[in-house]
Amino acid sequence: MKSIFFLQDSSIFRKIMAAFLAALLPLMAFTWMMNEQGADHIRSEISDSILNTTRFYLDSLDQEADRISRYLPNYVMDRDLMEVAATGEQMNSYERSYKILDIQHRLDLMKNSSPFIREAKAYIPLIERTVLSNSFETRLNTEEYEAMQSDKKLYTEPFIYWKDRLFITMQYPASKKDPLYVVGVELSTGKMKETLAQIGNNRGGQSVLFNLERGWEIDSGSDLELHELMKQLAFEKQAGKVDEGYDTIHYKNKRYLTVFKYSSLWNSYMVTSIPEEMILGSLEVYKALFWWACALAVFIFLFFTYFLIRLIYRPLIKLVRSFRRMQQNELEPILIDRRKDEFGYLYQAFNDTVKSLKTLIEENYEQQIRNQRSELKRLQSQINPHFLYNCFFVLCRLIKSDNQREKAYQFCLYIGQYFQFITRHHDDDIPLEMELEHSRTYVEMQSICYGDRIEVLFEVETQSIEVPRLILQPIIENAYKYALGNMIGTGELWVHSKLRNDAYYIYIEDNGEFITDDEIEALDKRLHYSTNLMEETTGMLNVHRRIRLRYGEEYGITVSRSELGGLQAIIKLSLS
Repeated sequence: MKSIFFLQDSSIFRKIMAAFLAALLPLMAFTWMMNEQGADHIRSEISDSILNTTRFYLDSLDQEADRISRYLPNYVMDRDLMEVAATGEQMNSYERSYKILDIQHRLDLMKNSSPFIREAKAYIPLIERTVLSNSFETRLNTEEYEAMQSDKKLYTEPFIYWKDRLFITMQYPASKKDPLYVVGVELSTGKMKETLAQIGNNRGGQSVLFNLERGWEIDSGSDLELHELMKQLAFEKQAGKVDEGYDTIHYKNKRYLTVFKYSSLWNSYMVTSIPEEMILGSLEVYKALFWWACALAVFIFLFFTYFLIRLIYRPLIKLVRSFRRMQQNELEPILIDRRKDEFGYLYQAFNDTVKSLKTLIEENYEQQIRNQRSELKRLQSQINPHFLYNCFFVLCRLIKSDNQREKAYQFCLYIGQYFQFITRHHDDDIPLEMELEHSRTYVEMQSICYGDRIEVLFEVETQSIEVPRLILQPIIENAYKYALGNMIGTGELWVHSKLRNDAYYIYIEDNGEFITDDEIEALDKRLHYSTNLMEETTGMLNVHRRIRLRYGEEYGITVSRSELGGLQAIIKLSLS
């Protein structure tokens, strides 16, 4: 949810890219999911197929071994074999040879009854001979004969594994420790390896028959490391008592699909491992095609991003930056490098707007200059007659007094400096130092007029800036006229300045007794809304409006109650 709100405030470029990815990524994810699910399904189907093949071949081995075990007693109870084994050398040579040929014939029939029988034998210790299906002149191998006896095999399985050879044997008598003879069938491990190889070798795999209790095994392959991993898997499944199923073996950075099946007759696990790449080759092709499709999607995304940036994002950013410059009063037209598309139209419309704004601003600026000069002339016209009358009246009084001639002389100088500033300086802006000097001249003239009745403290520090003409002296004049001139007691006037937050403040404070808090609040409101007043402006309102015309709406005059008890007027000027 937060990301959605974030996109709402982000750029159009991000929104378009987010929409493109929102459409592309689910499609790629769905394709990948289908590929993986298809691979899992085919892997499961192939695993079941291989497991069924393993079942078939293991069942074939079980059937052959069971058939041999069931028919073996028929050969053990052969009368000719019993007579030869019991009489031995007592039988004449002709008769013994005849009977042995019959025994060989029956052993040969047994050998040829199954492709898994390598040789059929009869071990006869009395004559120290081993009768084979095709030979009699073989001496009895005592070690082999002892290995073939019943006490050498488990009760649960009919097999004897001796020197990498596999036998099914039966002795007579069955319970006697030293039997008269032993009939044995040697199974063909080569044929069994061929059978195992038919399961998985044609796919690059390997099949092994593991008898984990007796420690013998028949392997169709030659990879010993893979053989050990398969054996480890068989031990794990035996410990878990799992008879059949399939699993995965990781070997040499490859995945091997491994199926296993337990045979209770052989007391063994048949395990087959086949590389997945051999059985899932088509899926690997599809997976490779999927990744190529992903790469193509990334290329399309980059291609789309490139043209989106070039055809939409950059022109849009160019237009946005131009609007931002316009907000900062930099009215610069856009270079039109596009003619017929929508951005070309927007650029032309923007340039037309800039041209119109420049014209309006120039006209408005000229009107403001005219208004400012008109306000200043109006103020000068209001000041001159009234103040001139007062000055001449004071000057006449000083001349009549014999002991005030020096003061009259000084007063004449002040009058000359005052009216020289008023009449000769026609510039709209003057240095602050000149404005302060004019205000001091006015204060000195009023000090001569009022004498010791008004105490003045003038503590204004000058700055190297230019200000509109006549912004301080009219405020001081208001203090004399409305607050200090009619006081019975001693009047106080304090003019001082401060620098704060890149602004210059001049404070004019008095201890007048006649203004109330309501009147101060009403005056402050008149100053605040002075730009909306259509009435004629004089004195403080005149100064306030001219300062705003010069510096902006956040500058001008504010009023409040002074610490001296009267009115405090604050003039806020910009240092820039």
